[in-house]
Amino acid sequence: MMTVGCLMRKTALWVAIAVVMPVALSAQALEINISYIRQKVDRPPVLSNLDPIPEDDGQAGAIVGHADNATTGRFLNQDYRLSFFEMDDTGAVTPVDGATTPQTPGDLVLMDAPAAYLLAFADRPENAGKLIFNVARGDAALRDTECRANVLHTAVSDAMRSDALAQFLVLRRWSKLVMIEGRRPADKAFADAIRNSAAKFRLKIVATKEWVSDADLRRTASSELPPFTQDFPKHDVLIVADETDDFARYLPYNTWQPRPVVGSAGLLPTAWSSAVESWGAAQLQSRFEESAGRDMRPLDYAAWAAIRSIGEAVTRLNSANAGDVRAFILSDAFELSGFKGRKLSFRNWNGQMRQVVHLVHPRAVVANAPLPGFLHRVTELDTLGLDEPESKCAAFAE
Repeated sequence: MMTVGCLMRKTALWVAIAVVMPVALSAQALEINISYIRQKVDRPPVLSNLDPIPEDDGQAGAIVGHADNATTGRFLNQDYRLSFFEMDDTGAVTPVDGATTPQTPGDLVLMDAPAAYLLAFADRPENAGKLIFNVARGDAALRDTECRANVLHTAVSDAMRSDALAQFLVLRRWSKLVMIEGRRPADKAFADAIRNSAAKFRLKIVATKEWVSDADLRRTASSELPPFTQDFPKHDVLIVADETDDFARYLPYNTWQPRPVVGSAGLLPTAWSSAVESWGAAQLQSRFEESAGRDMRPLDYAAWAAIRSIGEAVTRLNSANAGDVRAFILSDAFELSGFKGRKLSFRNWNGQMRQVVHLVHPRAVVANAPLPGFLHRVTELDTLGLDEPESKCAAFAE
């Protein structure tokens, strides 16, 4: 039976709701417009089609991040809107959905484009006030000599990935390395990152070879690769730099000396993998799979993290102003729960998101970097990639 006191309390509650609701409903919702710009790049042909790159790579991650933001936004009277744009070879940007979306990108932008186009877009005078998230490119220069004050990075850098790998090798005491690198620019960039990490962590690359063969390794791997690796000196590990996923997959179990293969095959350093399940990651994986119908990939994660970083800032500030959002994201007050076991933040001296790099093979996580024993005066996450004293980025000091 309901008591008089209980009835009075419930009546007072409903009166309060009746008073507050019209005010909340009448207030204009805060509009947050986020734009995703992608330039489709023709990928070079590779031998295997076992792992095709999804057409919605990255965009699917943005959609899940947008749904997460919208859930919170409904309670805070915030209206999140996500629009997709394509960039052509001239740098011109056009909406994907024509008249149903804005005709020009807003001030909060995610970009999946080669470094040259990303920088050209960021440098246009009309884009100086935008906040741009690089979700795809690991180029060292974007965090260093070619950094831009209006560009942040949720994509992990090549250096972060190679440093994660180097830390693992140090802990295993596998210090003598040989390397095979591909001939394409992305392969060379990752090979350079590996060389820098080897020097940083005092590992020794005792020999390097370039893969230039056009042999069909699907048929000839067992006859081509053992003699190709036969003259390598004594070593603990073979590192392979093949970012276009052409030949590396055929190296494990086909080398002359029985040694682990790491890098672009075997043990992979990556921002995200379907093998990541701890710290609530399985929940994110499930939500992504339900939305996209496939596993989440590193580009998807970077796009999700960028969208969620915007959402976290807007929630705290109740402002969608790009300058306000940037200032908050780069402040000590910002942190993002990214399902990686550590709070994620941004380096306020070059805009790189600090994050864990997972070392995985296709069926399991082997380790998560930064690894135990690698210390830093600010955060162990800064042992991965370019550290502040090493950086030549001046844009963030202005």
